[in-house]
Amino acid sequence: MLIRNATLADGRQRDVRVRGETIAEVGRDLSPDDERTVEATGKRLLPGMMDVHVHFRQPGYPHKETWESGSRAAAAGGVTTVVDQPNTDPPTVDGEAFDRKAEFAADSVVDWGINGGVTADWIPNVLLRRRLFALGEVFLADSTGDMGIETDLFEDALEAATENGVTVTVHAEDADSFNEDARAREDADAWSAYRTAEAEAIAVERACEAAKRMDARIHIAHTSTPEGIDIAADAGMTTEVTPHHLLLSRRDLGELGTFGRMNPPLRREKRRRGVYERVVDGTVDMIATDHAPHTREEKDAGIWDAPSGVPGVETVLPLLLAEARDPDTDLTYERVRDLTAANPAEVFDVPQKGAIEPGKDADLVLVDTTETTEIRGEALHTDCGWTPFEGFEGIFPEWTMVRGTTVYERDSDEDVFYGHQGENVRDADGEVLQ
Repeated sequence: MLIRNATLADGRQRDVRVRGETIAEVGRDLSPDDERTVEATGKRLLPGMMDVHVHFRQPGYPHKETWESGSRAAAAGGVTTVVDQPNTDPPTVDGEAFDRKAEFAADSVVDWGINGGVTADWIPNVLLRRRLFALGEVFLADSTGDMGIETDLFEDALEAATENGVTVTVHAEDADSFNEDARAREDADAWSAYRTAEAEAIAVERACEAAKRMDARIHIAHTSTPEGIDIAADAGMTTEVTPHHLLLSRRDLGELGTFGRMNPPLRREKRRRGVYERVVDGTVDMIATDHAPHTREEKDAGIWDAPSGVPGVETVLPLLLAEARDPDTDLTYERVRDLTAANPAEVFDVPQKGAIEPGKDADLVLVDTTETTEIRGEALHTDCGWTPFEGFEGIFPEWTMVRGTTVYERDSDEDVFYGHQGENVRDADGEVLQ
């Protein structure tokens, strides 16, 4: 395929030739060579997003999401690689659980990675011999799946991961710093009042101190506060921010109700603006969704009974592109590219992904930034059928390509998905170890 006259994230207009699974050439005025030609004048061509934080719910909870439905939602949103977290049933804490999850991942239309989990029952000498994407998210406080661990086990995990050259991702909240007085409340904001911003900052600091002491490398998942981001950055660790912590705050909870409950929770508007500033200025390394779907029936409960988590894998890139298009924001298309593709590939050492360059995987997304679409939960492809971004504007892909194969295409009548089997990105350099 030859894609002609596409505008890249940095504004350069280039032709891009795809041969097989990879990008063969990027240049000006490339000559057609008996191949399909796509005219992309006036449109932007981006590297597919790597979402390093999703919960596709299999095995254990297929009524919430499956690898097929979740990966279709990813493709429709321009995400070409997803990384699943370990808090499934069974949790991904040993070789058998990893292998079982990998069987489900075979239904994915996009490429994938699987993170290993840490509990008192984990079997590190077996788990770390699998082709893990990373270890974690390691929960420093309980979240969905009850996988919170103590300091000693966290340090054991850091040591084992470092010996095996595996990055540790951390869910940083300090349960001892939660505000128990908030338990007396029943309003939607009570969850944010309970799981305090200070609890995140304290946990990030302790995790970074442990990592530095043990000469380990950690990545802080879903940082929701400027304080947590700054602590991690000052310690030389990397961070991610979710689209909900970037664009929503506690002032939205009146409308969202329990559909706005997640871990960590939404913060005050001033903190949200501080997070946004750090996303724009480069302090934050990447955007990841923490895509955590639950059914409407499950979420429609009291604030202390509703499960934590919101979907986001299909809407993240469209929302970011709409932000970059807005002249009143400082977010640029180049920064979106780095946050969603270049930086995740670099931080997690996936050299075949993340850029539109010769030799890289042809993971590509074509968008028309002049066209926005109102986001509606009923139109999305996740099985949960709702979104916290109902009514927001997004710029959705015209098509999404994974390793040279078009997996999703949008036309005027319907969304079209094409048969494709994603692969474990860690298998690019060898066979799965046994």
